[in-house]
Amino acid sequence: MSEKKFITCDGNYAAAHIAYKFSEVAAIYPITPSSTMAEYVDEWAAQGMKNMFGETVKVVEMQSEAGAAGAVHGSLQSGALTSTFTASQGLLLMIPNMYKIAGELLPGVFHVSARALAAQSLSIFGDHQDVMATRQTGFAMLATSSVQEVMDLAGVAHIVALKARIPFLHFFDGFRTSHEIQKIEVIDDASLTAMMDRDALKAFRAAALNPEHPVTRGTAQNPDIYFQTREASNKFYNAVPDMVADAMAKISDITGRTYKPFTYYGAEDAEHVIVAMGSVNETIKECIDYLATQGKKVGLITVHLYRPFSEKYFFDAVPASVKRICVLDRTKEPGANGEPLYLDVKDMFYGKENQPLIIGGRYGLSSKDTTPAQT
Repeated sequence: MSEKKFITCDGNYAAAHIAYKFSEVAAIYPITPSSTMAEYVDEWAAQGMKNMFGETVKVVEMQSEAGAAGAVHGSLQSGALTSTFTASQGLLLMIPNMYKIAGELLPGVFHVSARALAAQSLSIFGDHQDVMATRQTGFAMLATSSVQEVMDLAGVAHIVALKARIPFLHFFDGFRTSHEIQKIEVIDDASLTAMMDRDALKAFRAAALNPEHPVTRGTAQNPDIYFQTREASNKFYNAVPDMVADAMAKISDITGRTYKPFTYYGAEDAEHVIVAMGSVNETIKECIDYLATQGKKVGLITVHLYRPFSEKYFFDAVPASVKRICVLDRTKEPGANGEPLYLDVKDMFYGKENQPLIIGGRYGLSSKDTTPAQT
């Protein structure tokens, strides 16, 4: 067993640290608060740091986030493991290429420091409006809540993307996690490297565009074909939750910290449960510990795997005693019946007997404080 190693860093450093190890190419363009992830990768590449393959990552800065996403797409088609880093409107500029990357089953990874979108005004601070605007693209979505979780789980995105052939968007709260400095444990490089599926990597390389064995890609399809090929991807998405659960179980064994697609914290017989994603979970845990001293039966379900949203793993985390569920969304969809996470949870219980009362709440837009007293 190797000796534990600790470093003091922020969430952006932790994400960049993992991305560098798993990437051969990084296509970048700066936008607050994600810029330092790309800066770290660029700095390490300039210093000749090696990734897990013993290579220096090739870093290319494009003219915009749209260009960076196009470069990611092309790089993946050429058989190179590729990452990018972005937030807010920058992520929105990547959406057209995200559809292509997902549709062509390419294992790219986007690390996103989730940030408010410019609507009635611009804000550089964190919420989930940007990542929620991409949930229809076909990317799997993995959420982390703290600097330590970024270090522990960012690798899951890379490992499962390659094995499942589904691209991943790994996100954490802008500034609240991306710039929060903590002393955290670093996962041993050898342990992470051992989790890489070498057969999947070999298959990915073999499928790369190559003039020595040309293939036709990027065609235009008529209705008789397009519908079928769109549905043909279902089996790949159905396999993702189990793959994520397996990777998280291995990370849990390595770190001693328990990770699942949905993790539960609180009383085993809790009657009141909150469902949430992101840094608010750290605050909620503090509140649960305080309320437990008063005999309150409360709990928290932390969402890690947001897409595909797995009913199986969600109900593994829900205590049978629950009577009321409050779902907290850090986004706003004007005109909708409810925010996305709330509607997902409501759907899980549709048609079930003895349903708990499920309510939704919106919090923390542009990182407006959510305090323990409000919980």
